[in-house]
Amino acid sequence: MTKFKGPIIQRRGQIDGTTTDQRLLDRRGPSDWVHADPWRVLRIQAEFVEGFGALAELGHAVAVFGSARTAADDPAYAMAEQLGRGLAEADFAVVTGGGPGAMEAANKGASQAGGTSIGLGIELPFEAGLNDWVDIGINFRYFFVRKTMFVKYTQGFAVLPGGLGTLDELFEAMTLVQTKKVTSFPIVLLGVDYWTGLLDWLRATALATGTIGPDDLDMLTLTDDVAEAVELMVAARAEHPK
Repeated sequence: MTKFKGPIIQRRGQIDGTTTDQRLLDRRGPSDWVHADPWRVLRIQAEFVEGFGALAELGHAVAVFGSARTAADDPAYAMAEQLGRGLAEADFAVVTGGGPGAMEAANKGASQAGGTSIGLGIELPFEAGLNDWVDIGINFRYFFVRKTMFVKYTQGFAVLPGGLGTLDELFEAMTLVQTKKVTSFPIVLLGVDYWTGLLDWLRATALATGTIGPDDLDMLTLTDDVAEAVELMVAARAEHPK
């Protein structure tokens, strides 16, 4: 015996005894279907639709990454705030992860400068909500949907001192540039003292053993100068206008 369930074919012992409509209309049935993978696909689709709808007309934008643990009296916080302001004054929207710390500082700088301040949040067990300087915020369930929004709607990454999440975003951006999934995508590391050790290791170990090439390191700009970071984004925009 064969049962056709939309595009799915069931035979023999795999045939279920109900129809999709029956389960939909039967309010007495179990509710665990909302956690099943087919339903998650629709939820994932909805997140993409919401993100695309909210950001489709964003214009030129730069993603700013950095630690959620950066304190307000940390020099990196002041640098992030200055960066957000500089990008807004250069007519870029500023897109962060929407959290506290360096993200909050960048959103604050952009908002106070009259720019567009975006926060793309993520559901986490230990952080709640978007910071108060986010003017347009989207909170995602799925990391990969959120990451797509960062890459699709920004034209460059500015990376402040940060932890595992920041490193994940940095290396993902580098991988996308290396594999030419994105083009003309400047990546700026802000914080010479913080990032030098990582770059030294990449040169002395990864490059020396041939697991990366010289061009992979050339995609990074290391600086403490916020104005230089903004100028790099402006130059990239002029070279490849959207």
